[in-house]
Amino acid sequence: MARIIVCVDMDAFFASVEQRDNPALRGKPIAITGAGERTVITTSSYEARVYGVKTGMTIYKAKRLCPHIIFVTGDNRKYTQVCRRLEEICLRFTPDIEIYSIDEVFLDITGSHHLSGGPENLARTIKDTVKNELGITCTVGMGPNILIAKLASDLAKPDGFKWIGEDTVASVFETLPVKKLWGIGSHTEEKLRAMGITTCGALGRAPLSLLTKKFGIIGERLKAMGNGKLERPLEIAPPEPKSIGHSITLPKDIWKLEEITSCLLRLSEKVGRRARRYGHKGRKITLTVRYADFKTFTKQIALSVHTNDTGEIYRYAVAILDGIHLRKSVRLLGISLSCLGKDGDQMLLFQETDREKKAALAKAVDTVNDKFGEHTITFASIMTREEGPGVISPAWRPSGVRNSDV
Repeated sequence: MARIIVCVDMDAFFASVEQRDNPALRGKPIAITGAGERTVITTSSYEARVYGVKTGMTIYKAKRLCPHIIFVTGDNRKYTQVCRRLEEICLRFTPDIEIYSIDEVFLDITGSHHLSGGPENLARTIKDTVKNELGITCTVGMGPNILIAKLASDLAKPDGFKWIGEDTVASVFETLPVKKLWGIGSHTEEKLRAMGITTCGALGRAPLSLLTKKFGIIGERLKAMGNGKLERPLEIAPPEPKSIGHSITLPKDIWKLEEITSCLLRLSEKVGRRARRYGHKGRKITLTVRYADFKTFTKQIALSVHTNDTGEIYRYAVAILDGIHLRKSVRLLGISLSCLGKDGDQMLLFQETDREKKAALAKAVDTVNDKFGEHTITFASIMTREEGPGVISPAWRPSGVRNSDV
């Protein structure tokens, strides 16, 4: 039985939610940003995209392109709530879904579409349900694998529907620019163009030896993609994380040690709390520093034992910092915990060590914060630090370890 994959992609998601909730914004060019002056645009409405306003653009450049644009500070909790409702809607049609990002879901309807009157009827029912229950539109693409379903949704945007069947892939791909394919970025596109390959049809016909010579083993994947093939199953169960991290772009550049360490403590608390919540410990801690001129570097330290203790994560992060001669003021800081293992959380039969006492204390603090809200109990040195809403991480998911605080 041929597989049928559906891609449900929300249209200008954050902007659409804001226009739904504020009638004064409807039909106008708006851009969603984080808090503060240093933020970038996370999503722009289609009215703003006409002027060239794009995701990742600075607010200053967006203002130059569209002088009458309206900036709206994003409400991450509202967007994540809508994502959870989208997940609930998709699960009505099949249990086999993958939340790929906060605004995009893949569904395998191979064995369930007959319950909804066939593939096309199911896809249109999803579109109608999303619009009626969430008050915003989505685009639905359908194909024999994730690559084609994603392409179909991109080609049909906004508020569209497109089904690219196996029998039509070759004709669609013949003149389709390679940059339209999911996973082919500007760097790869430039390399392919230098080889005389600009369309998917040409990519599919290119000798495998030529592609592997240029790209190595990735060349095999590129040739398969040029023929509309991608053997990637849906990740129905959230994959085990390789790392747990948090970063923050600071409201203003900082250089004083006490300011930097205070920020590191807050980040350590976020990383440790999320690791404990989902039963992970790590043996490597990475510190990321970005200077005011955007130069970025990372330093790591390997531990002798696994940990998810906030205090230990913080101390090792500070130890890394102590080994760095900061040349300029700091714009961004990040901490991540990697080389993860599961936390056994075993009960001890005999006297507790200091490590177990710290773990018990952390668990008690987490329990209070779970019940009464984040930072109900926290470190005194960071109690006065207020953080506005930032840009939501692309890695956010409605469940599992990627469900971080927003």
